[in-house]
Parts: sequence; C-alpha cells; structure tokens
Amino acid sequence: MVTEQKAPRRRAGRPRIGQPHAIDVHVGSRVRLRRTLLGMSQEKLGDALGLTFQQVQKYERGANRIGASRLYELGRVLDVPVSFFFDDAPVANDTGMDARGSGDQMAPTGLDPMAKRETLELVRAYYRITDPAVRRRLFELTKSLAHSFEIDVPSEH
Repeated sequence: MVTEQKAPRRRAGRPRIGQPHAIDVHVGSRVRLRRTLLGMSQEKLGDALGLTFQQVQKYERGANRIGASRLYELGRVLDVPVSFFFDDAPVANDTGMDARGSGDQMAPTGLDPMAKRETLELVRAYYRITDPAVRRRLFELTKSLAHSFEIDVPSEH
C-alpha cells in the first residue's frame, strides 16, 4: 500500500523568501524616525529597553519583528502612542500586495524623503529654532529656494 505524503501546510505570516514583511519594515522605519527626531542613539534606545544596539538595528530594518509588549515599551520610551508605528502603513494582504492588487505600497521606504537621515536632522535643527518668526522666515526661504530650482517642463499640448 502506497501512502501519499501531503505537502507541509504553510503558516500565515512572513514570506519564506528571506525578505522582511512590509509591515515589519514600516514599523521599524517609524521607530528609526522617532528615535532620530529625538536625537537618541540606537545604543541609548537599546539601554532603555534592555537590548543591544544590534537588536535595535534589526528592529529598525524590519529583520526582526517587534512583539506587542516590546512595541508598547518602544512607545513609552519614545513618547508616542503605539498607533504611531502604524501611521501611513501599507495595506497588505497575505500575497504581499496592497489591497488594490499592486505592489506599489509594498515598495521599500528608500525613496521616502522622511526616511533619510538628512531630512530628520534638518527637521530637528529647524525645531531647535525657538523664535517662531525666524523659523517662519527660514521656512519661506527654503520654499523659495526649492521653487527657484524647479525645472520648467514644456507642455506637450
């Protein structure tokens, strides 16, 4: 008598291809965003959580998932509600695609200017300016400079 072997059932969750799940990457990028805005090092955050800076790095890359209790502690240490870590998260289904069936929202955050260290440092420096009038003038100057560098694209009509 020949017995058939069933293929092992796949558990829901992280894909097996070695890529971190898009939500884990997003949550990690939000941890990095908040930590950087506070001017906190990975080592200092790790100390506050009882972790090594390498563990913090893995969380920020999305390589390690962040459990519920750890997420709660991160929110406490970084002074944000847990929901902060999911703001603007991609809407994913179990295929790794967004709800519309395209992978657009699953793209890595490398193109997001808010994920760049330069942007975060600029924002931190901007808010260290205590005089609201000076801050407003700097804001207007920055907008003016950005506008002056825009390239006029001729209309195809």
